[in-house]
Amino acid sequence: MSQGGVAAQEAAKPQDRGWAWMVLLAAVLLQGLTLGFPSCIGVFFTDLQHDFQASNSETSWFPSIMVAVLHGGGPLCSILVKRFGCRFAVMLGGLLSGVGMVSSSFCKSISQLYLTAGLITGLGSCFSFQAGVTVLGYYFVRWRTLANAMASTGVSLGFTLWPLLSQYLLDEMGWRNTFLIFGGILLNCCVCGAIMRPVQLASGSPLQSPKPAEEPGRRAEGAQLSNGASSSHPELQQQTRRTACFQMLQKYLAFDIFCQNKGYQIYTIGVTWMMMGFALPHVYLVPYAIQNGVEERRAALLISIIGFINIFIRPLTGLLSGHRVFTGRRIYLFSLAVLLCGLSNFICVISAEFSALIIYCVILSIAMSGIGALTFQVLMDVVEMDRFSSALGLFTVLESITLLIGPPLTGLLVDITSDFHYVFYNSSFFLISAALFMGLSFCALEKKTKLKEASKVPLDNSSRYQYNEIPTEPQSESQSPPAVVYITSI
Repeated sequence: MSQGGVAAQEAAKPQDRGWAWMVLLAAVLLQGLTLGFPSCIGVFFTDLQHDFQASNSETSWFPSIMVAVLHGGGPLCSILVKRFGCRFAVMLGGLLSGVGMVSSSFCKSISQLYLTAGLITGLGSCFSFQAGVTVLGYYFVRWRTLANAMASTGVSLGFTLWPLLSQYLLDEMGWRNTFLIFGGILLNCCVCGAIMRPVQLASGSPLQSPKPAEEPGRRAEGAQLSNGASSSHPELQQQTRRTACFQMLQKYLAFDIFCQNKGYQIYTIGVTWMMMGFALPHVYLVPYAIQNGVEERRAALLISIIGFINIFIRPLTGLLSGHRVFTGRRIYLFSLAVLLCGLSNFICVISAEFSALIIYCVILSIAMSGIGALTFQVLMDVVEMDRFSSALGLFTVLESITLLIGPPLTGLLVDITSDFHYVFYNSSFFLISAALFMGLSFCALEKKTKLKEASKVPLDNSSRYQYNEIPTEPQSESQSPPAVVYITSI
């Protein structure tokens, strides 16, 4: 065996064994603590409205800001991980989440809640979650797919347990003391981060905390400073800074892919439009049920039902979508799940009885499982893997914008009309229109591609910017871990 092969084998020793499974357990807890946490905010919606004398629109800004920052902070988290490592990012995120919730228990106005529980806790959850997902790529090579699938079950567990715990604590001690306790619970993200120690190479140097490489613009600027050129040509220094800024945007926000890749363009626009209505039931379902005479404990149970069913349906959906029958057709399966999610909202319009709401939650959970399992798999299908990280950056930033403005705009409509049915009308409109747009657009794009292939001889790179299944070879154990990729899960 060559010296390089021996070194690679030694470097892979900490992976897929031993402490890696403790890291996986920490990742499961992290996803439950961070991504699962916003599911409980609807339980406090009515109490926050009464205490702060706020409208539906004003109150809904609080969960909207939290979820938007949680999804849109990916590029910032990626920079933090590259500079300081995954362990630091997770522990910093846990500290910010805890401080944000503790501070929110002392808020005197709803606007202060936007800053503490919304911005600070949302940003901390983003750091902890995304750095926790990234570290799995370092600890697992052979079992990486299994590890990510097992870690995603933490989201469903959090979705199930947070609302039940929230309703119990709210009944016993009020929302302020509950937020104080939540701050202590979220500090456990720091414990999970402490478990994620850096993977050591055979030479003893940490693998996951690389020294950040200098940007080309910075190197050019340093060369000019050493030559004394920056003092005589300040415009050159300004140009190098502009170049470095452009390279940073190109690295984390792939606008060039958005302009050239029609599949990515259609999918990003469709998902961004879909997010305008996707989060509405999670924010307004509990207050809608309470307003229609459902007991508060039973109303909180509705959210837990959605999370409990997700635990079982999401893995099955992932296995089903991986079958060869759906090769190259996952976008249509995804569109079908979005369509089902939109149609299910009409159940709430027809009846607000508890039994009808349970049926709604079951159907919604099945549709949500399909959306959550397929969102990033479809993105991998439409984008080349060497640009996936930057494509994901733009994707998450754009969807966070509509996640931010969707619930407050719908809350404003409810305030004007005094009718909660408009929540579900709005959600259905955005989801159904997004599903039809994506399904029909990809169908037309596929037909157009086939006509082009039939009319002329395909070039070597003809499939570069079309929707197709991109097979990826399994990564060998000797291969080094992947670059930092920031991933969010719905």
